[in-house]
Amino acid sequence: MLIINGTILTFGNDKRVLPDHAVYYENDTIVDIGRTADLVQKYPMAERLDANGKIVMPGMICAHTHFYGAFARGMAIPGQPPANFLEILERLWWNLDRALTLEDSKYSALVCLVEAIRHGTTTLIDHHASPTHIDGSLDVLAEAVLESGLRVGLCYEVTDRNGTQGTADGIRENVRFIKRLQAKPNPKLGASFGLHASLTVGDHTLEDCVESARGLNCGFHLHGAEDKADQVDSLKKYDQRVIERLEDKKILGPKTLIAHAVHLDAYEMGALHNSQTKVSHQPRSNMNNAVGLAEIEKMLDKGITVGLGNDGFSNNMFSEIHTAYLVHRLSKGDPRVMPADRLLDMAFNHNGTIANIYFPKPVGHLAPGALADIILLDYVPFTPLTDGNYPWHVVFGIDGSHVTHTICGGQMLMRDRQLLTLDETAIAAKAKELAKAMWNRIN
Repeated sequence: MLIINGTILTFGNDKRVLPDHAVYYENDTIVDIGRTADLVQKYPMAERLDANGKIVMPGMICAHTHFYGAFARGMAIPGQPPANFLEILERLWWNLDRALTLEDSKYSALVCLVEAIRHGTTTLIDHHASPTHIDGSLDVLAEAVLESGLRVGLCYEVTDRNGTQGTADGIRENVRFIKRLQAKPNPKLGASFGLHASLTVGDHTLEDCVESARGLNCGFHLHGAEDKADQVDSLKKYDQRVIERLEDKKILGPKTLIAHAVHLDAYEMGALHNSQTKVSHQPRSNMNNAVGLAEIEKMLDKGITVGLGNDGFSNNMFSEIHTAYLVHRLSKGDPRVMPADRLLDMAFNHNGTIANIYFPKPVGHLAPGALADIILLDYVPFTPLTDGNYPWHVVFGIDGSHVTHTICGGQMLMRDRQLLTLDETAIAAKAKELAKAMWNRIN
C-alpha cells in the first residue's frame, strides 16, 4: 500500500513534519517514506490511498487499560457515593468484575476496541479481571482482539481477595495464555503476568507468581502506589513501602509495567530506574479517583520509562495527552512544567518502548522497519505546522475525532470513518443487553 499526498508526522527520534510525502508499506511493515512524486515513480504498481493533504501519523498507544470496566459507564452505585479509593474498589470495581461472564468480558472488550479504532489507537495493554469466570477469559479477549485487527497485550489480574482457589486460578490463566502465545505466536497478541496490587497480594502469592513465571521470559503488569492506602497497607503489613516490597520479591525488572506510581519516594523511584521497570501514567483516572498526581517529570529526569495509559477511560488517547498537559500545570501552579514535546515523547517513544515488551517490531513512529500502524486525520492547521511546533498542534488542536483512517499492522480497520472489521451497531446493541443483565446481578 502506498499512502500519497500526506503531511507526515514521523514522531520517534527523527521528529519531522513532511508535507506532500508518501508512506509505502508491505504486509505489516513500513518499507519507505519519501516525497509523493518519488515514491509513485518508485512503486508504480502499488495500491494507492490518496491522503489528500491529511495528517498521516503513527497509531496511538495505550500503555494501561481495563476492557472489563466498560460496562461501568452510567452504572449507579447503590447508597452514598464512595468517599475514597478503597470504597471505589470495594463498591464498584470488585462488584462489577465478580458479575462478569465470559460473554460480558468479550463484549466489554469489543466496545473498547471499536472506540480505539475510531480514535486511532492501534496498540493497547490490557489488564483483565473476571473472578467468577477466570479460566479461558484471556482466550475470549484474544478472540475479540483478532476480530478487531488491533494489537493488544493481555494479562489476568492475580489477587488474594477471592480466596486461595481464585488466586491459583489467576496464576494458572496467566501461565496458560503465555505458553499458548509462545507455542503459537500472533503478531496482534502479546502477554504478561498480571497482578492486582500490593494491597491485595500477599507475600506467599508474590513468591508463587515469581516461581510460576520462571522460564516464561515475561514481566509483570500491576498497579503500584496508586493511592496512599496502598503505601499504608504495605507499611503496616510488611514494614516496607510498595516498590521496596516489589523489589524485594523480584517483581521489578525491564519487562515489568507498574500502573500509576502516584505515591513514591526517592528510593522507590531509584528502584524503578535501577531495575528498568516501566511506568504508565493515567491522569484522567487519577483525577476521577482523587488519588493524587504522580511526579512524572521527576521520574523522567531519573531516566525512568514513563508512558501514557487510560485505565479504562475512553480509548481516545489524544484526550489523555490533553489532560496530562493541563493537569500537571494546575497541580504545580507552574505553566512551565510538562511541555508538549516532553509529553509527546512519553506518548510515542516511551509508549513504544513499553509496547516492545509485548511486540518485537517498533511502534509509535513512522520509519522503515516500523510496524505499519498508521492513522490519517482531517485536521487542517490554520497556523504553520513545523518540526518545532507540531507537539503544540497535538495538544491544542488535534483530537481523535479527526481520525478518518486507522491501519494496524498494514490492515485497514477504518476507511473514511467506516469500520471495516467490527459491526459497531450490532456490538453496541448486544453490549447494552449484557450490561443491563449484569447491572441487575449486582443490584
